[in-house]
Amino acid sequence: MTRLAQTAGLNDVQREILATVRDFVDKEIIPVATGLEHRDEYPTEIVEGLKELGLFGLMIPEEYGGLGESLLTYALCVEEIARGWMSVSGIINTHFIVAYMLKQHGTQEQKDTFLPRMALGEVRGAFSMSEPALGSDVSAISSKGVKDGEEYVLNGQKMWLTNGGTSTLVAVLARSDEGHPEGTAPHKSMTTFLVEKEPGFGEVRPGLTIPGKIDKMGYKGVDTTELIMDDLRIPANRVLGGTTGRGFYQMMDGVEVGRVNVAARGCGVAQRAFELGVSYAQQRHTFGKPIAQHQAIQFKLAEMATKVEAAHAMMVNAARKKDSGERNDLEAGMAKYLASEYCKEVVEDAFRIHGGYGFSKEYEIERLYREAPMLLIGEGTAEIQKMIIGRRLLEEYRIQG
Repeated sequence: MTRLAQTAGLNDVQREILATVRDFVDKEIIPVATGLEHRDEYPTEIVEGLKELGLFGLMIPEEYGGLGESLLTYALCVEEIARGWMSVSGIINTHFIVAYMLKQHGTQEQKDTFLPRMALGEVRGAFSMSEPALGSDVSAISSKGVKDGEEYVLNGQKMWLTNGGTSTLVAVLARSDEGHPEGTAPHKSMTTFLVEKEPGFGEVRPGLTIPGKIDKMGYKGVDTTELIMDDLRIPANRVLGGTTGRGFYQMMDGVEVGRVNVAARGCGVAQRAFELGVSYAQQRHTFGKPIAQHQAIQFKLAEMATKVEAAHAMMVNAARKKDSGERNDLEAGMAKYLASEYCKEVVEDAFRIHGGYGFSKEYEIERLYREAPMLLIGEGTAEIQKMIIGRRLLEEYRIQG
């Protein structure tokens, strides 16, 4: 283990899990990640290995066949995986958010049906809020579910669906006016529907089409897609929690833990960038000595390491707060904002240390340079995080009288 980004107070089980994951990352992910990423190839063998490690069930309770671990344990595992290849952490994250939403908000029948198979990785989760025209403005969604007997009929188009092709269970947020009269606040007329489907692209069940992978600058390997619903019929017992109108709160609860996950990804990518930078600086010689001996490079390394350490501490704090049962939207927003911004800066400094070679696809830092920007916009943009942070601070520090 390295000096940076250590976490105090872990128990023996947590340390063992993290050591196992780090070993897997070093042996099974880092050697193949850049090749898979350049081919935009789904990491099937890596995913199978993660299934065997039990990571798909890491936070699913033991009664459903999972490991029943904390958000902190999960976040530290994500940090390790993102250090190897951020796309792999995305494959797990969306699955985890759906499992978390089921655990927290699902009916007993829904938990019994999905969680044991999700723990094994047999059912793979994805969740869908965003739409082509709205970005972070969740209250403006137009996808709609209309009650028809014992079913709901869903229509609409969703966007930026991570694991859209490979998933078999998608939590979809749609507007549902049933029981919500005209004038009801938008966030009180939304429902989460649990949509089962076949993996793949095209029409994956009657009324549901996954058009194909979106070609992205980075974050490759993992499939990011649209989702089109055209008179998609969903049984009433697949409304998450059994009651309409709760979807916004359920999704925001999931996104809150998702933001801790994104912070952890930022920490992992930044750690890898620092490792690459500090290693290259000791190998590359200019003016008769390793560039690590030039003060300008030492200053960069000092700044990079400090940012890695600070982001890790904030991420751990946000996870521990959620684990304690406290509200953590302020801490999660701060951690996500800081870790993603610092990640971008650390990656860029490592890129600069590599000089011209950083621009070459032969060097791993080139991949990280394309991956880091996704963290600035995923799970709510940096600007959205600052809005959340600002509002919560004004709640906490409201002037009395």
